[in-house]
Amino acid sequence: MVDTTAAPSARRTELLELAYAYVSRHGLTELSLRPLAAEIGSSPRVLLFLFGSKDGLVRALLARAREEELALLRHLREGTPRPAGLPDAGERIWSWLSDPAHRQVLILWLEAYARSLVDPAGPWSDFAAGTVADWLDVLAAAQPESERDTPDGLARRTALLAVLRGALIDLLATADEPRTTAAVRRHLQD
Repeated sequence: MVDTTAAPSARRTELLELAYAYVSRHGLTELSLRPLAAEIGSSPRVLLFLFGSKDGLVRALLARAREEELALLRHLREGTPRPAGLPDAGERIWSWLSDPAHRQVLILWLEAYARSLVDPAGPWSDFAAGTVADWLDVLAAAQPESERDTPDGLARRTALLAVLRGALIDLLATADEPRTTAAVRRHLQD
């Protein structure tokens, strides 16, 4: 078993980044250690040693994918200027989500999100619920204090999150950025 309290080795970090690039291209669903190891210049034994198990590797990959998401969330919460309300936060989030440069990480995110719903006991457990909580926290920070802790405030940010997530799924499925952006902007105007 790997000591998760120790600082990761340089080799573990290097292999995690290489594995992350691999799953960004190939997905996580059918992940097999042998082809992964061959492509990243390692062996299944080394990966098992460094990550403890295949599930340990999947958890590390999910944590790595989430780092990019959390970096955006931190930027929205702490950046200047801060979003001026939910519409501004929604516009900024959609701008990031619809950027083609983020397409592969978002496909990986969607795959992990779906897997956490159908395999809640696996390495994916709580991924979807954690993601929802993270995004709702950021959207709450964009709301005025007088609205933030009210049932209506929670409903408004939940609706915005649902619109963003739905539009993202459509965008990933169709690559129809004009249509999905128009839908998001329509919601933000209401």
